[in-house]
Amino acid sequence: MTTPPKKKVTGRTRDLVIGADKLIYRFSKHWLGVLNTIIAIYVALPILAPVLMNVGATGPARVIYTMYSPMCHQMASRSFFLFGEQVAYPRELAGTSLNSLESYVDTLPEFAGVSDENWAEFFISAREFVGNEQLGYKMALCERDIAIYGFVLIGGLIYGVVRKYWRIRPLPLLLFLIIGMGPIGLDGFSQLFGYYATPLDGGDPAGIQALLGSIFPLRESTPFLRTFTGALFGFMLVWLAYPYLDHNMGRTAADLERKLTRIGELPS
Repeated sequence: MTTPPKKKVTGRTRDLVIGADKLIYRFSKHWLGVLNTIIAIYVALPILAPVLMNVGATGPARVIYTMYSPMCHQMASRSFFLFGEQVAYPRELAGTSLNSLESYVDTLPEFAGVSDENWAEFFISAREFVGNEQLGYKMALCERDIAIYGFVLIGGLIYGVVRKYWRIRPLPLLLFLIIGMGPIGLDGFSQLFGYYATPLDGGDPAGIQALLGSIFPLRESTPFLRTFTGALFGFMLVWLAYPYLDHNMGRTAADLERKLTRIGELPS
């Protein structure tokens, strides 16, 4: 049985295929610049939100907060603030030298009727509170997320410079798990499980909650620790992933360059 000859692609279909190949070729040649630009915008908008709130452009600011809400808890006790008395307002449990958010809640409508002991209600109110003239206005991403994406951007910019002079090998996966994911996982999950082990009514834990509390005592991470672990994760992620991306994008660009040159769509 003979194989039927392949049908030659012509006309509009050919133009669409060639157009798609050209787009992929350009992206594969400039993927790092495109990715850095996208991440820069992603990081800039949450910082722009408190700036807009401060100048009275609350409508556009609220749009940004709403856009980022599915990606981040946006709790005021775990976010950086601009234009206020402090750069952050952690909970008393964090034990920092900063004034805690609890020291202000009596004057904040979002916390009316909310008990400090009911951590779930407190978290919901902290999520709803955007800021005011005294405290300033929070960013639309929490401290840890700002650090993660900020250092993905910084790492990408550094990678763009360094790769011109040296071939960068990917970070071994085991080191990424230990250095990149270990600190952020330990900080985040130990804090999370500590809250899960705390009854909402402020009473003593029993059963599974008591067992969980004996392993993970109640704690609240500091702004520094959130930022440090987020930055470490973001930077290590770049070191792990970008060398692989660079290699694969280079191969794609080379293959498409040969193809487009052969059919006369690129100068030889």
